[in-house]
Amino acid sequence: MEEMDKNKEENRERNKMKDMPVGKLMIQMGIPMILSMALQAVYNIVDSAFVGNMKVGSEAALNALTLVFPVQMLMVALGIGTGVGTNAFIARTLGQGDKERAAKVAGNSLFLGAVIYVVCLLFGILGVRTYIVSQTMDTQVTEMAVDYLRICCVYSFGIIFFSMFEKLLQATGRSMYSTIGQVMGAVINIILDPLLIYGVGPFPEMGVRGAAYATIIGQIASAVLLCVFHLRLNKEFEHGCAYMKPDWRIIRGIYAIGLPAIIAQALMSIMVYALNLILKFNQSAQTAYGLFYKVQQFVLFLAFGLRDAITPITAYSYGMGDRKRINDAIKYGIIYTIVLMVFGMAVTELFPAAFAGLFNAGQSRVYFIDAMRIISLSFVFAGVNVAFQGIYQALEGGVESLVISLLRQLIIILPLAGAFAALVRGGQADVSLIWWAFPITEIVSCVVGMVLLRRKMRRVTSSLHLSSLT
Repeated sequence: MEEMDKNKEENRERNKMKDMPVGKLMIQMGIPMILSMALQAVYNIVDSAFVGNMKVGSEAALNALTLVFPVQMLMVALGIGTGVGTNAFIARTLGQGDKERAAKVAGNSLFLGAVIYVVCLLFGILGVRTYIVSQTMDTQVTEMAVDYLRICCVYSFGIIFFSMFEKLLQATGRSMYSTIGQVMGAVINIILDPLLIYGVGPFPEMGVRGAAYATIIGQIASAVLLCVFHLRLNKEFEHGCAYMKPDWRIIRGIYAIGLPAIIAQALMSIMVYALNLILKFNQSAQTAYGLFYKVQQFVLFLAFGLRDAITPITAYSYGMGDRKRINDAIKYGIIYTIVLMVFGMAVTELFPAAFAGLFNAGQSRVYFIDAMRIISLSFVFAGVNVAFQGIYQALEGGVESLVISLLRQLIIILPLAGAFAALVRGGQADVSLIWWAFPITEIVSCVVGMVLLRRKMRRVTSSLHLSSLT
């Protein structure tokens, strides 16, 4: 009887990926993923909001969180990127009906999670201070940033394994469960932040260290819950330590898809770090950019969440060789992304002062509001670029995804921002000129992305046509 129920559940999930209209399927899968990614962004926003209202040292604390943010993003990049590769690989493998290989993909992803954690742990012990002092000479900011980042790195297994289990659940269409785990972690973080930062009741006043502990406790709780969901609900393939034995062909397959996602996320970290260095001449502008970037990530994480629905749907359709469902996945993915980004742009353009008040931005307020009004103009183009990358990953287009990432986070943005900053330092322009580098970069990248997508779809259509003839 139990075996029959298991088979019925597997058939329902498989039929949903195969037969449900793509527009409806993308909404059903996308909404939980969007909520999950939005809640992930909440961690940093909530921390900044609470430390910005500390009685002593709030301005230094905000700057400290700005400096640690790139490393936090990099840890998330390693976890999510590996998970994205696992997600698409498993979805395609299940679309081909190969359950044994899907089990090995899942097991190898957990092995890779353990390796990633060891790397983060070593950096937390050995590299944190060197990284922080490269960005600031303020000793108060340095000590706050080192304390916060060291805690996050040493206990990073929470966010890493949460990312693994989240993608394993999404690969089988169970995105709602990953959202439940994310909600629980966010709620725990929000509850613990004021208790540990300000020292409420029996809790000691810990300042930024309290914000770090609240974050990692929420992440660990989410990871544990999603592990339970994965073991109990993902019945399409088997589980066990035997499947965690490294298989280099599978690892190559995971990173053939996931490496561009890792690089895309890692380039975001590099970009933020480089911009912190570019803005080092003005600490208030540096803090303002760090605060705005968290709001920006909250909006763009909506696109990342939808991308995590676009990728498995497109990959599953590609595994089946269904050209119509591939085209529908691309069409609806881009349309829904544009709708989300228009909403995000409207909120940030209309209420910049409210966000500045949330963070108690202080001397950074004017710079923050200018950054929000200018950089928000890039959201629609940035969201479409994220959707393009999800489509490329599903269609084994790692090179195309990498090209867009390099354009957006390195090749265009940094030289442009550096040139604008030189004009500002020379007294020839206002700091707001630097923010215009973002819309320019996203527009150019979007045009390139459209060209690459058309070229990729011609190759995919040709390969599917040849397959149907053999």
